[in-house]
Amino acid sequence: MIKIYITDLAAYNNGHLIGEWIELPMDEEKLQGKITEILSTGAEVCGDGEHEEIFITDYESEFMRINEYDSIKKLNEIAEAVEGLGENELKAIRFLMDNNLANDFEEAIERYEDVIIHENVTMEDIAYDFINECYGVDSLPSIIANNIDYEAIGRELEMDGRYFEVDSDIFEYLG
Repeated sequence: MIKIYITDLAAYNNGHLIGEWIELPMDEEKLQGKITEILSTGAEVCGDGEHEEIFITDYESEFMRINEYDSIKKLNEIAEAVEGLGENELKAIRFLMDNNLANDFEEAIERYEDVIIHENVTMEDIAYDFINECYGVDSLPSIIANNIDYEAIGRELEMDGRYFEVDSDIFEYLG
């Protein structure tokens, strides 16, 4: 879900904040009606004729940054595209976009499955899992298993450019 505050630009330039919070996705006709309503109210308050331009003064989105002159039609299409996605999918899309691993939203939505999110772990935990999957820590002699430097292995894994630490999560990019 995306929420945007749409503002009448001419009214804003005349010292009036005329706008409304809009939740996307929304039916195109209803969205156009809301925009027309905001512009009509702005023109009425200013008393200076027809207003034509709007801009976004605030937004709420869990997966993308929105700029003041982004296309509202495009934002509505994006909101429709992510409507059925879960929290982790949205986190993966935001990760791809924030780290410039996708050129645009369409590419990010195509590639979000290339991201594995390891929640509340460290690179040391990732290293342990890696060694365990490859060699089976329990099957190693104890003199070896007890002396593996998982912290150093974690640093090495992180340097290969596949792992990214974001807050308390590790994002693994397979692309």
